[in-house]
Amino acid sequence: MNASLLPRRKALIAAMLIWAGCAAILFAMHRPPICTCGTVELWWGQVESAGNSQHIADWYSFSHVIHGLIFYAIAHLLWRRWRLLGGVPARWAFPIAVAVEASWELLENSPLIIDRYRAVTVSWGYSGDSIVNSLSDIGFMGLGFWLAARLPVKASLALAVAFELFTLAMIRDNLTLNVLMLAWPIEAVRSWQAL
Repeated sequence: MNASLLPRRKALIAAMLIWAGCAAILFAMHRPPICTCGTVELWWGQVESAGNSQHIADWYSFSHVIHGLIFYAIAHLLWRRWRLLGGVPARWAFPIAVAVEASWELLENSPLIIDRYRAVTVSWGYSGDSIVNSLSDIGFMGLGFWLAARLPVKASLALAVAFELFTLAMIRDNLTLNVLMLAWPIEAVRSWQAL
């Protein structure tokens, strides 16, 4: 636990500006602001539907919390353990994490990644995220970062493993499989996920 990696006022404002900038870029990319169904749901639990990745929270929100846990661990190593970023105050770790997550959201909603999801995963009908979902995903990453700053290391690890096992059991997908299938698709995994 290292609360010094949590942002202070200027760093929090920077993170909010990055978050808003991501929204503006997604809008310029012609991403739909909300689900094309016309509603915004707090939770959407149907993975194989047009509403997946369109609302505030869904099964993949757990993966974004894990992103925050991972980003915090990396920041802790860079700033505290290895002292590699000695010239940059640790409070800037959070805005950097927000920038990395926002970059992923932009990449994830590019034709390159949307087409890749359709080609190699069970997400055949995937059309990208709504802006609301992308911004929520960044928020869930922030929650994971904050939790990691408050929890002991073992609790953070346990939470990440629990989320991975929970989503694996519920939807046959999780962060690990998502990365695996995007980077190195395995037909046996794809077939199992489609059951």
